[in-house]
Amino acid sequence: MKYVIGIDLGTSAVKTILVNQNGEVCAEVSKSYPLIQERSGYNEQNPEEWVHQTIQALADLVSQSQVQQIEGISYSGQMHGLVLLDENQRVLRNAILWNDTRTTPQCRKIKEEFEEQLLNITKNPVLEGFTLPKILWVKEHEPETFEKTSVFLLPKDYVRLRMTGAINSEFSDAAGTLLLNVTSKTWSGEICRKFGIPESICPPLVESHDCVGTLLPSIAAETGLSEKTKVFAGGADNACGAIGAGILSPGKTLCSIGTSGVILSHEEDKGKDFKGKVHFFNHGKADAFYAMGVTLAAGYSLSWFKETFAPEETFEQLLKGMESVPIGASGLLFTPYLVGERTPHAGSSIRGSFIGMDGGHKREHFIRAVLEGITFSLQESINLFRQQGKRVDTIISIGGGAKNETWLQMQADIFNAKVIKLKSEQGPAMGAAMLAAFGNGWFTSLEECAGQFIKEDAVFYPEEQSVQKYEGLFNLYQRIFDLTRDLNVALAAYRDQ
Repeated sequence: MKYVIGIDLGTSAVKTILVNQNGEVCAEVSKSYPLIQERSGYNEQNPEEWVHQTIQALADLVSQSQVQQIEGISYSGQMHGLVLLDENQRVLRNAILWNDTRTTPQCRKIKEEFEEQLLNITKNPVLEGFTLPKILWVKEHEPETFEKTSVFLLPKDYVRLRMTGAINSEFSDAAGTLLLNVTSKTWSGEICRKFGIPESICPPLVESHDCVGTLLPSIAAETGLSEKTKVFAGGADNACGAIGAGILSPGKTLCSIGTSGVILSHEEDKGKDFKGKVHFFNHGKADAFYAMGVTLAAGYSLSWFKETFAPEETFEQLLKGMESVPIGASGLLFTPYLVGERTPHAGSSIRGSFIGMDGGHKREHFIRAVLEGITFSLQESINLFRQQGKRVDTIISIGGGAKNETWLQMQADIFNAKVIKLKSEQGPAMGAAMLAAFGNGWFTSLEECAGQFIKEDAVFYPEEQSVQKYEGLFNLYQRIFDLTRDLNVALAAYRDQ
């Protein structure tokens, strides 16, 4: 039997899975690493932590599985993060992550000087999370670091560099930088020139399924893998999540709830214009695209609640009893704006709220409100798709939102759509493994690979009475952003005190 490995470099941990030719996950290992938060809005990581923990995870995976025929490795990675290297490929500073919101002044400058032209080129709005504002922040606040920069990389691309010695990026991750011409699949010289960024610091671009090299001897020795193991470029976490869920043709929509939350729909028309209301990125499938709405603090909202109020409990213990709480959590609403918001409210100052608290609410009411608030936020993206004429009636749910049946039924009722849970839900790591399998020639297409690798487990259908109740609650939820925006702007002055 032959095998491939999928590596998913997430925000809090790296996950590695070993997959055989039948699409069966034979082993998996995860390793965590810390977030560096020096002040409110700052989110960084040490790229060497990614490399060290990835190597350790691979070594454990190989040791546990005791298999020999591992033919390929590919990657999924957290998007938008900025890694700067000097001419000797040394890291110049900590990576600035996707959920870092320090770049509001840089975003304001981009919008004032170039917003319409940039939207035409990149198909995406100017937001703090993207890579271009981060580069401009470094250029302004750390000019000596900017001057030393020989190349910038995205997180997974740096890990792959350390494992192969090859510098590359690929289109699905590059699309999240605000430096890529999404339709022509080239770095935009026009954007680089406009903001004084040498085009030479942009890495070479390849397709997600392209083989970019083999393992360095030192990495092979540390992991127990062969030096002949082929390494494939991989994709952005959301693109790989789409591949791993079979979102490879029009008609299916993905709901992925990890640290952030994503609603994603396959697109083939490169001329499709959402006018920046949702993201429009290159897919991990060649010559395809996807539209995507994002909730910045989806699963993070639940993690925050657990770590703040029940740090000793598992998530299963935390959610126990929530299913008996009625729809609407007895009049309690939550907005998951803990780190700002992305879709449809692109704002770094907005913060989360519990609205409607009274003395009768217990912990389980707050938990239900958190889950409903996360799902309402994702429904806002589905609304935008439907307003553009897209049919959204079948949704593949992956990530943390697919681990609890009450939450899956909640998604079906709030989305008013059929929600499918997969038998082996490995998300972006599975998508990365599929890219390695396809790149190795096991299948003639990613679609053929999906037919072998992806199996449905359960289906949840919307219940009409619940759908109607949630529609009323959703209308109330949508009003909270505007009603609390000014309060949150005013409170921002007190966050760093």
